[in-house]
Amino acid sequence: MPGPLLGVTIDGSLKKGWIAGPLAVLGHGILELILIIVMAFGLKDFFSNSKVAGFIGLFGGAFLAWMGYGMIKSSITKSLSLENQKAENSAGIRNLVLAGALVSATNPYFILWWASAGMESVRQSYALGLTGVLFFFAGHILSDFVWYSAVSTAFSRGQKLISDTVYRWIILLLGIFITVFSIYFICSGLKMLEVL
Repeated sequence: MPGPLLGVTIDGSLKKGWIAGPLAVLGHGILELILIIVMAFGLKDFFSNSKVAGFIGLFGGAFLAWMGYGMIKSSITKSLSLENQKAENSAGIRNLVLAGALVSATNPYFILWWASAGMESVRQSYALGLTGVLFFFAGHILSDFVWYSAVSTAFSRGQKLISDTVYRWIILLLGIFITVFSIYFICSGLKMLEVL
């Protein structure tokens, strides 16, 4: 499903190359592993609470708005160029792992999915014991890894065909995409908190 993690992966692949997909999935996967462990120890009800999800939505929306604003601003002010990004490739590698975790953690639907359908999948896989849960998690992460690696490879290889103007337009559109998600998350959070 297209979402903020896809936007982060595309942006990262244009800046840092094909490695962006695996790094973003690493952050996403670490968060998912922590969630599976936490939910297995009985915090499923806490995370499925609409108030908790609402606050996550508000925080997530604010975080995504900040990200989207930065992308839009840098594309409009033309402070972006592919050459500058290539020169900074090694500087932000760790940030992609953090970004993968943060955009997932601040997505209220990520948490709600894990508290409902995801937890049910874990419960069913637990019929085979811990091995079943590990196989479920491995399959789930492997599918994310393959998809986001393919996306980042396609965009990083295609950047040879991209001029700075096209690059700025892509970042502008990704910034708008992420900003729209931020508005959606904030509105969803307010509805869950019964403010709207």
